[in-house]
Amino acid sequence: MTEPAVLAIDQGTTSSRAIVFDLVGTVISLAQQEFPQQFPRDGWVEHDPEHIWQTVVVTSRKAVADAWSAGFDVVAIGIANQRETTVIWDRKSGRPIYNAIVWQDRRGAASCQALVDAGDAPYIREKTGLVVDSFFSGTKLQWLLKKVDGAAAAAQRGDLAFGTIDSFLLWRLTGGAIHVTDATNACRTMLFDIGAQDWDTALCERFGVPPAMLPEVRDSAGSFDATDPDLFGRPIPVAGIVGDQQAAVVGQGCLTAGMAKSTYGTGCFVLINTGTRKPEPQEGILATVAYRLSGETTYALEGSIFNAGVAVNWLRDGLGVIGDAAETEALAASLPGNAGVYMVPAFTGLGAPYWDSEARGGISGLTRDTTKAHLARAALEACGYQTADLLGVLGGISRLRVDGGMVANDWLLKFVADIANVSVERPRVIETTALGAALLAGVGMGLYASLEDAVEQVWHSDRTFDPSMAEADRMALLSEWRAAVDRIRSTTG
Repeated sequence: MTEPAVLAIDQGTTSSRAIVFDLVGTVISLAQQEFPQQFPRDGWVEHDPEHIWQTVVVTSRKAVADAWSAGFDVVAIGIANQRETTVIWDRKSGRPIYNAIVWQDRRGAASCQALVDAGDAPYIREKTGLVVDSFFSGTKLQWLLKKVDGAAAAAQRGDLAFGTIDSFLLWRLTGGAIHVTDATNACRTMLFDIGAQDWDTALCERFGVPPAMLPEVRDSAGSFDATDPDLFGRPIPVAGIVGDQQAAVVGQGCLTAGMAKSTYGTGCFVLINTGTRKPEPQEGILATVAYRLSGETTYALEGSIFNAGVAVNWLRDGLGVIGDAAETEALAASLPGNAGVYMVPAFTGLGAPYWDSEARGGISGLTRDTTKAHLARAALEACGYQTADLLGVLGGISRLRVDGGMVANDWLLKFVADIANVSVERPRVIETTALGAALLAGVGMGLYASLEDAVEQVWHSDRTFDPSMAEADRMALLSEWRAAVDRIRSTTG
């Protein structure tokens, strides 16, 4: 006899992971594979969609096979994905017409400025909850239609399909049977009215996007068809789709208004559940969809930081000063303080609350005494400072649930607690992005009575980090950090 289990496809910015969970949230099997990052020009970031697809197939097959060997039968699939990353593919061949343009990509900055100059920003803000920024899919899609030969005409004929990574994967998984996304991904395009929960005709016209190329928008849990039998030897229902940050909201059990989570991965994203009423976006903060179930939308406020863990990766891969990301914890802890060294990791601009696409990274306070330990500490501290900046705008948060690859680092979490003056709670299962996708798929398949029931079964606290830094010290560090931010902004924009 086999036990039922759910496969979560966690398609991220630097790797694809496949994780099989049992119904109480235990990881049964896991497979991961990185894929290349492409940087054609300053501020441009691309992925080959075929690389993404191949890594998803390889990891998913392995995870499913390993789960079967352990006595578990995968009965449903949930997809969590890097959100704003944009793909256009041919409906007949299924082949992408160009590389995927990644959420970090800044090539749409000039188009965004044109929208602002034309007075379109207030309408976009009102309808979508977003600021006008090339972070989102709209200007990426616009660029593809303008720059790829024949794309605009083919799109008008209905020959092309647009999607974020979830839509592309679902198309491939089902053998081209379905062109669908969910509300959490649709709301990241700058084309979706989060109040009406539908594509906005005026915005589609403004961006030159034919509605025929847009996917159908569905709830985050339910039936999304089944996989091609050739992939896993039999069809498996896809029953959950959710953007990665919203997946972490679910996986962290932030189902009540006022609960907040922060994910520390390539970037850092703070989301606060605001309930079923569409929130008014605050200065520098986004209003977005947390999840949609049975036609009812739960909303969130979001602060988006473009560069967090990527700074540690840069120290490892770009400078070669560390051999492994895990080294940063001991290096940071080896110092009594930061010695005035600050890293502002604006490799692809600054996100919330600054939204400065022209800013570029900088390190200040370097002396002959600066070591790799100072650089490692500065990279970790930057995560804390940026979190403090966001929480300072959002206000009223006393407890923050955290997840992502970086949260195994105790030094980082204590610093976040201290500098942001907030209790930081880490769950036992830190794979909360994948877990959220699995839970939604479980709800979609009827394996749980409700999302609340699912979270009650799987979410458990591992450790809480409480703040203890003196207020004067905290404010002094934040003041120096903000001075460092001002310096890199004043020299670039």
